[in-house]
Amino acid sequence: MPCNSLTYPKVFRNQTSYNRFWDGRNYLTVIITSVRNLTRSFLANSHRSPLADRVETDRIIRILIAILYATKNHLRAGWGAEIIPGTAINPSTGNATLTPEYSDLLPRGLYGCDDRGLGLVLQLTFFIEQYIKKGTDSGYFHAPQASQMQVQLNNMVDAYGKMETIRLTPIPVAHLIHQKQVLALFGGVLPFAMVDKMNYWAIPVVMLVMFTLYGIDAIASQLEDPFGYDRADIKMDYIVEDIRSEISVLLEEWKKAGEQGYDMFVGRRHGAGGGGGRTDRTDHANGGL
Repeated sequence: MPCNSLTYPKVFRNQTSYNRFWDGRNYLTVIITSVRNLTRSFLANSHRSPLADRVETDRIIRILIAILYATKNHLRAGWGAEIIPGTAINPSTGNATLTPEYSDLLPRGLYGCDDRGLGLVLQLTFFIEQYIKKGTDSGYFHAPQASQMQVQLNNMVDAYGKMETIRLTPIPVAHLIHQKQVLALFGGVLPFAMVDKMNYWAIPVVMLVMFTLYGIDAIASQLEDPFGYDRADIKMDYIVEDIRSEISVLLEEWKKAGEQGYDMFVGRRHGAGGGGGRTDRTDHANGGL
């Protein structure tokens, strides 16, 4: 009975901590999915736009990638990254880390408002909103399509807010203190409850039980804040770099297709009729058949 009374709170805390870890990973996926969807829509609908609009599209795609870095740094208290591009403040030392993560992604001349309480992520979403409005007014996006883009942008901000909630709302201190006190009391009483029946075997058994219980407590502590740098945390650095590589390929193919007059990924020239002048990679792969 005493064992059960201790196990239930431990299981509850462990499950709560894992839910924070799992929810944090899912919310990061929501942001990544929104960035992918917006990137696809922006590139597909500006494929044949004038040069000035293509430059603006390139800038907005880079801002979308920068949002991923800004989200990661904000959850790690990396303030000041927008003031000096590529510079984040180490929360433990207060010194600049000087890591050039996204110096080429932020808008030129951008100044941060962290000192006034405005996070960089929300600040960058204004550029995306303005681009959607401009694209709708210019006829690149029709109204239902622009509405869907707004939904993606809103989902991104919503997921960012929920990740922020996980980061800024720890497990209540009173709950943690009480659990540690009960665990220590249980470890002090357990040997006396077992020694009559197990004699010296009570020593290794008690050690094994307490090792298990303290291990569960340590796992819960590790999972409470899943956005840090520990090995058990969400691999945000690798995930963000992977998405940046993915979107960079899309942007490179989009630029190449626009410059050479080809459709993206198929190597087919616009306006080529019949078989003349067509360079289709599928035909080459099939031996020209």
